[in-house]
Amino acid sequence: MTLKTILLGAVSALAFSGLASAETLTIATVNNGDMIRMQKLTDDFKAKNPGIDLEWVTLEENVLRQRVTTDIATKSGQYDIMTIGTYEVPIWAKQGWLLPLDKLGANYDQADLLPAIKDAVSVDGKLYAAPFYGESAMIMYRKDLFEKAGLTMPENPKWDFIADAARKITDKGSETYGICLRGKAGWGENMAFITALANSFGGRWFDESWKAQFDQPEWKQALSFYVNLMKDAGPPGASSNGFNENLALFQTGKCGMWIDATVAASFVSNPKESKVADKVGYALFPTSGDLTNHGNWLWAWNLGIPAGTKKAEAAQKFISWATDKAYTELVASKEGWANVPPGTRTSLYTNAEYQKAAPFAAMTQKAMTAANTAKPTVKPVPYTGGQFVAIPEFQGIGTAVGQQFSAALAGQMTVDQALQGAQQLTSREMAKAGYPKK
Repeated sequence: MTLKTILLGAVSALAFSGLASAETLTIATVNNGDMIRMQKLTDDFKAKNPGIDLEWVTLEENVLRQRVTTDIATKSGQYDIMTIGTYEVPIWAKQGWLLPLDKLGANYDQADLLPAIKDAVSVDGKLYAAPFYGESAMIMYRKDLFEKAGLTMPENPKWDFIADAARKITDKGSETYGICLRGKAGWGENMAFITALANSFGGRWFDESWKAQFDQPEWKQALSFYVNLMKDAGPPGASSNGFNENLALFQTGKCGMWIDATVAASFVSNPKESKVADKVGYALFPTSGDLTNHGNWLWAWNLGIPAGTKKAEAAQKFISWATDKAYTELVASKEGWANVPPGTRTSLYTNAEYQKAAPFAAMTQKAMTAANTAKPTVKPVPYTGGQFVAIPEFQGIGTAVGQQFSAALAGQMTVDQALQGAQQLTSREMAKAGYPKK
């Protein structure tokens, strides 16, 4: 064997070992627009981190929640990074299921994170997930349809006005529906909206003794309002519509109003994606009667690392890349400032270029400021959370209640039957879980 052959063999072996040592991060994420955009931009990350490959598992919201919850609870280790919400982070961190994010790098400015969002993903002062985007809820509406009907949207509207306006601008003959609201069953789908709605009507999930409250008049009023409004002014098949389905309806001009996550504003106002981009106005989540509760929706999709991963260092590198200020600038350079992930960093809302490009920026900030997850309801409650109840049992209970309410929207049962079912199943599951806890 010649020296040249030996050297070539050694070089080949080294190249092969270099390839073999490349780590592959498996990332579970939701099929929302901002996450899809992130996947398209990861060549930037790979160029800066040539030893790390990425494998994506992109799932519909309800399926994602089910898969990552099963994976992390059973420690099966399928994923190295999970997209999780503000509901899961504190609960899972206290269970020891998430690793603290303490190696995000010297340039990662934690102090720039919006305080409410940072607190929601921290336990005992440590960050256990990094917010990718944050949101509250607000009204997105068609200014042209309002003008045609002689209506003016108040900045801080009441539900009675919204209901009246929705019915007036509905034209089923041309497939224009006055309002689109979530109907797809799930604790983070229809129950996110319906819980916020009930909060704004003065309702609550539990009283101070953890007794379920679906048999109270505020819930009857809120759910009846929702079902009747959707029957009169909503699109057909609304009980199957979640965030993405309603987004598509609004973008194609079929919704006069859509009340949902503030993050949707960049999609409905993007002329590349929305037929009505130049016709959209924004207003705060409605209140009811004399109440001033705006539904108190506050949420963030975050990137966290399950404790079972063997690739924690590489995972923190990716999370730092995807959630720091440089990523915001990368999106702005490729897609424009209006399309950067909103609601996580203070610096974004003082950025003149963003304010100029994003007509929804000020309203998003107002909506997030209006949210008070520590006091989400009018009456006193023993829980926090806004559009969810921050207890481990809520994931199962919330989805089961969501199925009852989705059935009521579909006309498969009455509002009274849905509320009765919700009361019974919630009371049963809470008793089984040992509430009230001593």
